[in-house]
Amino acid sequence: MSKKSKSSLAVFLCCILLATIFMVLANGIQRDHGNIQIIDGSISDPRGFLTYKLYKPTGASSSNKAPAVLLLHGYQNDHETCAAYAIELARRGAVVLCLDEYGHGSSSIGLLNRGYVNHVVKVNYGNDSVEDGTYKTIGGSKRYRILMNFSNLSFFNDHYSKDDSGNAILDSSCGGSIAYQYLANLDYVDSSRMAVSGHSMGTWSSWTVAADYSNTDIAPKAIVLQCGELFTDDVYDSANISFNNVLLLQAKYDEFSYFRDYQKTVGDNLLKSDLRTSFLGTTAADAAWNTTYGNFADGSARRMELLYTNHRLTTHHLGGLAIAIDWFDKAIDLPTNLSNTDIVAKGKEYLVLGAMLLILASLFPLMNLLLETPLFKNVVQEFPAQETKATNKGWVKGALITILLSGFTFPFMTQLGHALLPLPEGIFRMTVGNGFLGWYLLLILIMLVTSAITRRNQKKNGIEGEKFSWSTFLCSLIMAIVMILCMYVVNLIYVALFDLDLRFIWPFFRPFTGERFLQFLVYIPFFLIFYLLNNSKIMRDLRTDATYEKGTKGFLKNWFNNFLLMAGGVLIIVLIEYIPFFANIGPGADLLFGSTFGGPFMSILILFVPQVLFFSLLCTYSYRKTGRAYTGASLAAMLACWIVTGGSSIL
Repeated sequence: MSKKSKSSLAVFLCCILLATIFMVLANGIQRDHGNIQIIDGSISDPRGFLTYKLYKPTGASSSNKAPAVLLLHGYQNDHETCAAYAIELARRGAVVLCLDEYGHGSSSIGLLNRGYVNHVVKVNYGNDSVEDGTYKTIGGSKRYRILMNFSNLSFFNDHYSKDDSGNAILDSSCGGSIAYQYLANLDYVDSSRMAVSGHSMGTWSSWTVAADYSNTDIAPKAIVLQCGELFTDDVYDSANISFNNVLLLQAKYDEFSYFRDYQKTVGDNLLKSDLRTSFLGTTAADAAWNTTYGNFADGSARRMELLYTNHRLTTHHLGGLAIAIDWFDKAIDLPTNLSNTDIVAKGKEYLVLGAMLLILASLFPLMNLLLETPLFKNVVQEFPAQETKATNKGWVKGALITILLSGFTFPFMTQLGHALLPLPEGIFRMTVGNGFLGWYLLLILIMLVTSAITRRNQKKNGIEGEKFSWSTFLCSLIMAIVMILCMYVVNLIYVALFDLDLRFIWPFFRPFTGERFLQFLVYIPFFLIFYLLNNSKIMRDLRTDATYEKGTKGFLKNWFNNFLLMAGGVLIIVLIEYIPFFANIGPGADLLFGSTFGGPFMSILILFVPQVLFFSLLCTYSYRKTGRAYTGASLAAMLACWIVTGGSSIL
């Protein structure tokens, strides 16, 4: 083994070792160093099964029953997104069940089982009417109607929850009601002291669980909504359904219009609306944020806590978590002496983030090791001649076109693909995956046309363009597969040993179920074509002097250029979205394009931009090592497709 290979091997092993240490420490936090037992299991259902992660304090037993809380995640998340609440409540003596809801995590029951109807309400339920167009008939794909009916709940009256075509909202708890009964039946749970909490989509699930068990012996004594939506009393049977002790955690910068009652901003105008004051049980003059109204004894306690955060970060906002702990304590009497501000769960998230970054970093020395082997030596090719690089004027022109095209097609094509692109739903089952697919397909078409024009101009000027080599590409692809498999095996080991995968709050690199791996195979050809064309355009056609400059300085300059080209468009959209939002005017996408183009694909940018940052780093390194875009593009495509198909919603 050469000195260079030994050095790469040492770096690779150090990354794995440090990542493993981080996972050991994170596991210690989630188990409270032996005071919490973690149990993975599944609940049978006629349509399949629901998977869960249960946090059981070691002191809970049939002779010492503990209070219990059901936690329900949001859209595109899974049970692990609830970890901060789960760890802190379990540390305080509660049994906590975190569910993988329909279409999420490892549960086998798809999101279609939530149900849908052929109409949509464009305001809070109960404030709608046919006359003003806020209650209207819709058509389109099943996934479109599901996505447009997230606010529509199965316990609402038939005017909302059923339609004339025989469709219905079947179970807006997304399996939560089944899980709640399962939790209540555990012999170490005090079923008279139970509560439910959810984030985003999970808030609608929480309302449904509470309605399904209202006025029973196991009715939730508290409901904590992490970014929730309100509705009027006349949309359901309010004479026979009641909700106990409801806390609403309101994100100041919530990207989803329905969680700010379709208003542009969150402020006193929202607080003092008829809907909100009715919820609090007070008048507009007396309504205030961060104030409890009613009392816990009769279930009338109500509170709206204003959190200075955005939608996705609400799940781990320390202030919101502290208020929620106090709320649960008052409602179900948590057996604890811990202060509500004694919070350690976020440490687990940072440690797992560190482990994920280290495992991703290990791909670089692993690439060096593989390139030294005879099997993959063919991956390394000579750089194209420096004379064929882009001129300064050509680079600026190409950069502007690339950035503007990717940025201003993002809101429209992702939303179109998400809901309306006519894809066979039995094959293309990933909802957010379809959003990215729609965007990628348009950009693929544009890149094919522009590449053909570039090749024609080169030929006209007597320039020999770089020819595609199948042998080099296939060798590069195999090497990329080997690298991803190494990462996947390490991830599987961490899940087996520590019950933790590589992520930061949201699902990134979940191990595949069988059906999710099949979805990976469906989407990967499109992701691969996109990243091959994109990397070829950026790394090859828009090469600059920095590509040929040696050393760290040359690499950083090259990487910065490539990152700007790969992420510049979505960074523009981030600025458009959040500058007016933080200025208290409203989210930019809603203001410029309408609320249809806000929401999921705007909020997802805080996850997407860091991904592209890493992809640009990996692709730049790979291009400089191999002289071709094949390896970096293949790696980026597989990582991106893994994130989408392994962790996001499935029909």
